[in-house]
Amino acid sequence: MDLLIGLMLALVIGIATRGLGLDRDRALYPIVTMVIASYYLLFAVMAGSTDALIADGVIATGFVALAVAGFRINLWWVVAALAAHGAMDAVHGHLVDNPGVPSWWPGFCGAYDIAAAGWLAWQLSIGRIPARLA
Repeated sequence: MDLLIGLMLALVIGIATRGLGLDRDRALYPIVTMVIASYYLLFAVMAGSTDALIADGVIATGFVALAVAGFRINLWWVVAALAAHGAMDAVHGHLVDNPGVPSWWPGFCGAYDIAAAGWLAWQLSIGRIPARLA
């Protein structure tokens, strides 16, 4: 169920942001990527785990760097960051012992991330969102 909800939520948000014109600003998906990367930090703080906060902070820094590169250089880097975060969700529990992560989160977030990456890739490939700064 967590996979289905993540997938459906990503599609609904993608359609809504397109319909409302929120994706006209190239910053939308880099910001979404940064927020997604920060959730594991939130879970570490909620659990009071400094070790998880540091480990997830290092991981999040990489995704934030990809989001910034995507905004500055080419939004295809953001597609890669979202897809990579989805893959990371699948193995996060083996990388970091973060006791604050809900059991359903990796599946939900992974499905969301992969679907959002696919949506953004589609929007870029059909030219609805410019990949590069003008």
